Amino acid sequence: MSVLKAVNKIEERLQIQSLQAPTPIVASKVGGDVVKGLTQTPKALPPCYFYDDRGSELFERICELPEYYLTRTETAILQKYAAEIAQITGACELVELGSGNSAKTRILLDAYQQLDSPLHYLPIDVCAGILESSAKQLLQEYPSLEVYALAGTYESALAQLTAKKLASRMMCFIGSTLGNLNLQECDVFLSQISTSLEVGEYFLLGIDLQKPKEILEPAYNDSQGVTAAFNLNMLEHLNRRFEGNFDLTQFAHRAFYNETEQQIEMHLKSERSQTVQLKSLNLTINFAPGETILTEISRKFNLETIQKQLTAKGLVPIQTWTDTNQWFGLLLCQLQA
Repeated sequence: MSVLKAVNKIEERLQIQSLQAPTPIVASKVGGDVVKGLTQTPKALPPCYFYDDRGSELFERICELPEYYLTRTETAILQKYAAEIAQITGACELVELGSGNSAKTRILLDAYQQLDSPLHYLPIDVCAGILESSAKQLLQEYPSLEVYALAGTYESALAQLTAKKLASRMMCFIGSTLGNLNLQECDVFLSQISTSLEVGEYFLLGIDLQKPKEILEPAYNDSQGVTAAFNLNMLEHLNRRFEGNFDLTQFAHRAFYNETEQQIEMHLKSERSQTVQLKSLNLTINFAPGETILTEISRKFNLETIQKQLTAKGLVPIQTWTDTNQWFGLLLCQLQA
């Protein structure tokens, strides 16, 4: 675990911590998820491989697309109710999982600043580059803010959280990222959130709600092709990281709504019969024409069902907000004994 401390007036309020695997056993599994995913049937890859620097940049562009209703809808909810959230929780340290450029976090920071609350923020993201750039921008905008950034996976970050500096904490998981986890992964994740909080602390969750596929599918098949580029960039990331030779021109982006599972599925489809190697993983993968790699799911939630799941983990929803279309939900939960 390495900690980098900067020295100028802005950066003396910034620490960026690179989270290392806690044991040699875990460290030896680097790339093991890639091997497992590409040798199973059907093939699949974890969404964390979207997020190298370019992938993070492309995702920020996706959030601005006209078809991608999720970001603007959740942002509008936050703008309307952030002051209420701050009033309910009082002064608290903000911990954000998958912080990205922290754009929506500013809405919460503004609300806590209006309460004259001390500002302490722990962004967590797998992409160290965007963590550093967004943290430095925030420190310019908020002179009293302190940032302790954690570069790593959710699992490693939750396991290695430092002692809080304020009396209470609010864990933020916004952007409907919970939808990227299947049912079993979701159950494990919510258990991790529960054990990472103390009784009385808070969990702020954003979820995309169920709606017709005519609204859902265009959000993942934008007319500018940004989502396609984002999806294909995963292969470029693997090429660079694991000495691979994926030919991006021989794969195509495919996204559709699986109505049975109530989830969007993103795939990369092989355009022909081909063989790919990832040298540093000693892995050779054969693809048949039309064979796909599942790169992401995005489950769409029923509000009543997710409230029950949260309550079962001790994360009791104390306030729920939605937009007028009932497209998106924001839930403020409190850990109860």
